[in-house]
Amino acid sequence: MSDGTALAGSDGRLRCPWALSAEEYVAYHDEEWGRPVHGDDALFERLSLEAFQSGLSWITILRRRPGFRAAFAGFHIEKVAAFTDEDRERLLADTGIIRNRAKIDATIANARVLAGWSEGELDELIWSHAPDPAGRPVPKVLGDVAAVTPESTALSKALKKRGLRFVGPTTAYALMQACGLVDDHLETCVGRGATPGAPGA
Repeated sequence: MSDGTALAGSDGRLRCPWALSAEEYVAYHDEEWGRPVHGDDALFERLSLEAFQSGLSWITILRRRPGFRAAFAGFHIEKVAAFTDEDRERLLADTGIIRNRAKIDATIANARVLAGWSEGELDELIWSHAPDPAGRPVPKVLGDVAAVTPESTALSKALKKRGLRFVGPTTAYALMQACGLVDDHLETCVGRGATPGAPGA
């Protein structure tokens, strides 16, 4: 059993232990997780998928991501905002996604809210909550990685205040980790410091 420190993969390189728990995780860990994501549609996708993940394992969502993208029109905010009741019923019958009525409704509702925002506004709001990397200790083991932080709590409150749903502090922090606002790769992980975690990266 892992003690929470980075583990060597089949290529001999050290990675966060969770990255070796499923085959699909390796590429996601190495190429996506913790790397800066910008753009309203891209961030809407990440926010939506993190909401769908609530109560489930991320691998469940990752394996269905192609299905989610097909079902939700590539997560283009304007397109999802225009979804009709027929689209909602289609989604509830789509075995390629997680057929959770509340989460489907929240995704459509969130798109309708975001469709009224200025271009770049979601990106700016989310990235304004990125903490100063200099003030964050580098995690050595998984136990050092938080599930909620003051910044994620503030981001959750800001998003909720603007009318978004399914954006609790834990979901907000998972978004921050996935989109590079914070670097939670372990100290000896190959992904640590792979890209700068700052706006405009």
